[in-house]
Amino acid sequence: MNYAEIKKTDVANGPGIRVSLFVSGCTHRCPGCFNAEAWDFKYGRPYTEETEREILEALRLPYVRGLSVLGGEPWEPENLPEVLKLLRRVRALCPGKDVWCYTGYDYERDLLRWVSEGRREAEEMLGLVDVLVDGEFVEGKKNLRLSFRGSENQRLIDVPSSLREGRTVLLSVE
Repeated sequence: MNYAEIKKTDVANGPGIRVSLFVSGCTHRCPGCFNAEAWDFKYGRPYTEETEREILEALRLPYVRGLSVLGGEPWEPENLPEVLKLLRRVRALCPGKDVWCYTGYDYERDLLRWVSEGRREAEEMLGLVDVLVDGEFVEGKKNLRLSFRGSENQRLIDVPSSLREGRTVLLSVE
């Protein structure tokens, strides 16, 4: 996996001060995407053990609330194994930090279907995410007043509550 950028004091992609990892590679190719250069799976730098250590060290700072993973597309099959490995380590080594994950995939149509098809990596990754921002960016629904997302079709999903209740539970931040 390659990554486009790591932001160690990001305030745009979730509440509080966050560490954000922008992975490379995305097949959605949404018109108007703010990060179109990261569509290319070869863009940026290789994600290594050193990269992971850098992220974990930044997350240990007391003022950092959590990790946001976006892209590109973290849920692309090429990216999922490394992202999953990172999230496992974050949960083990950084207790109390929340995890936000952005995806152009749809929670019910895509991610839950993958889980029902027995894709264990998708099931495990959902279990490690606190908030999922789902849906492709739609330029015609762009709204700069929205918190933590770019277009009105995108949702903030409380993943633990959704999995526990068996229905999609949205997070309200407005």
